[in-house]
Amino acid sequence: MVQKLGRIIVISGLSGSGKTTALDALEDQGFFCIDNLPVPLLPKFLALHQQTSQEFLKLAVVMDMRERHFIDHFEEVFSIIQAEHYDLDLIFLEASHEVLVRNFSTTRRPHPLAQQGDLLMAIRKEEALMVTVKKAATLVVDTSEFTVHQLRDYIIQKFVKSRVGLAVEFISFGHRRGIPPEADFVIDVRFLSNPYYRDDLRDLDGRDARVARFVLSSDEGQRFLAGFCDFIAPLLPLYDTMGKSYLTVAVGCTGGQHRSVAIVEELARRFEGSPYPVTVRHRDIQV
Repeated sequence: MVQKLGRIIVISGLSGSGKTTALDALEDQGFFCIDNLPVPLLPKFLALHQQTSQEFLKLAVVMDMRERHFIDHFEEVFSIIQAEHYDLDLIFLEASHEVLVRNFSTTRRPHPLAQQGDLLMAIRKEEALMVTVKKAATLVVDTSEFTVHQLRDYIIQKFVKSRVGLAVEFISFGHRRGIPPEADFVIDVRFLSNPYYRDDLRDLDGRDARVARFVLSSDEGQRFLAGFCDFIAPLLPLYDTMGKSYLTVAVGCTGGQHRSVAIVEELARRFEGSPYPVTVRHRDIQV
């Protein structure tokens, strides 16, 4: 087995989607970080590091539309780097137009494509130009619902905690706020009895033992859990073998507070002993 020379995380995506926050999170975890690195300089930087240090490199860089050659050359450069035995991940961050406009309204930094001041047009243009980058990404993350602290924690969970091969994430969500775009599997559990209609459970969420007991102890809940675990468990080694790094399973109910949360917590518990690291995110819990 060829020994890797280093770990490289390239953060890209839409302007205003949280790239600086993600970079700061990795810097706090010991990564050498560079913002707005021109893509032709990346191989030169790696060559210089090899000449001057024998240490395993942990590098995080932001590359985006501020560097006009990025889109034209990133695929060629990344292929060269991977052939030189670096472990490379490309993260693509995006957010809704509403969130991006709001983020730029609170900062003095102009959008790189908003030369005439039409911010929404610039956002749409950037989305179109970055399609190839998004398709090439190891992981696409919609940051619309993240706070700054939640995004930092998410990046650390995904890219800093040690893992080998496939990592599994279970997400709970409410259908009224839309399906998480990063989901590989979407499971609807609105067929289960809703704790919302119980006065003693309405103000709790699925992490509470009383809500979990209500959801999981039903015949429907037990049958669903048994069937879904039997379905997903044999797929994990297959995805791992094909080289997939992340598998995201999204479980939805109406509001994302009770049923989906309880099911996600139980799925994480059942897969905790598997060879694949498991993380949990409750997108729509009001905290």
